[in-house]
Amino acid sequence: MRPLEGIKVLDLSRVLAGPFAGRILHDLGAEVVKVEPPEGDVTRNWGKVRAGLAGYYTQQNAGKSNVCIDLRAEGGPELIRRLAAEADVLIENFRPGIMKKFGLAYEDLKVINKKLVMLSISGFGQEGPESGRAAYAPILHGESGWLQRSAEWNEQPVTDLNLSAADTNASLHGTIGLLAALRVAELTGEGQQIDMCMLDAFLATDDTSHVGLDGVRYSSAGGLVWEGVDGPVLTAGDFRWVWKQLHEVHGLKDQAPENADIPTKRSFREAAINRFLSSFNSRTEMYAALDECNLAWGDIKTVAEAYDSPTAQHRGSSVAIDARDGSTRRVAQTPYRFSNSDSGLEPDAVAPYRGEHNSEVLESWLKASHHEVEILFRAGVLLKENRTEEVRDGKT
Repeated sequence: MRPLEGIKVLDLSRVLAGPFAGRILHDLGAEVVKVEPPEGDVTRNWGKVRAGLAGYYTQQNAGKSNVCIDLRAEGGPELIRRLAAEADVLIENFRPGIMKKFGLAYEDLKVINKKLVMLSISGFGQEGPESGRAAYAPILHGESGWLQRSAEWNEQPVTDLNLSAADTNASLHGTIGLLAALRVAELTGEGQQIDMCMLDAFLATDDTSHVGLDGVRYSSAGGLVWEGVDGPVLTAGDFRWVWKQLHEVHGLKDQAPENADIPTKRSFREAAINRFLSSFNSRTEMYAALDECNLAWGDIKTVAEAYDSPTAQHRGSSVAIDARDGSTRRVAQTPYRFSNSDSGLEPDAVAPYRGEHNSEVLESWLKASHHEVEILFRAGVLLKENRTEEVRDGKT
């Protein structure tokens, strides 16, 4: 069985921080219902669109069911409350105050479901002097000190990361928090809200900032890139360690002028390493020389090469799922490998269209009749699934 079988998750989140957490829970066996507004999650327009489904949206929402509810319509918040009453977990990443505006704050929902675990992800926390600020990953990358520190170390202008590290950190820490809260609910019968602040999550995960708490400027160059045979090669570890190992094992010499200052000595040593690593007849020989020094090395690969690497192929780091256009598309697979449980996306998983499972979810979770579902459609609370329109919009 899967670890979270039987757990019901109501996912009201959008873009990345919340949906990523919901995808993790699905891959671990939970039943995840994504609630989308009529205009849809903005990520439905990001990436390559096939059969009306964008690649970015597919990655974060594959395997989930989908109910399309208009919170602004009379009866919309009440329908969310009814679903929340049946859920074990609710995920949301609205700006603080939005859920309360619709009567869906944790204080409102715990009255109807005392075991509910609610994960609320926001940029600066649910309360505090900056809680009302809009926050996306780039904002937190700057506010956390990471971008300034990186620019200083590399002596380059400040530029943002090209990945949403603040979002994914908050997702992972939020998932850990809600799993812990589920354990407490199991023992005590009482749920709780997890206030996951993206700034907290990023600071807690950024190991290079921790030494700064002692007032020390911690410098880490990360990996070191060298000129290698048939292309660059990356080594990990401090430069002094890399030089020491190559000097002691392979006899590299420091040819810097006598009494040279440290920057000059380093430049001569870097040149010696580049000449050495470029001198081999093949990359295999170069790798062997680095292995002999007990140095960690790596190639600088494209994304396609990374997923096609021997390790990724062996571990099934991606999976081909139904693209809903008669073929398949590859998505990232869950990284969890249990010795006695299953996890991950199945090949028949699909990303849902807006409102695709309206009737199915309401009948399953609320025992709603077909007549009741039709009334909600007519009232504008539910968006009636229109797959043809979805595909047409996606292609334009």
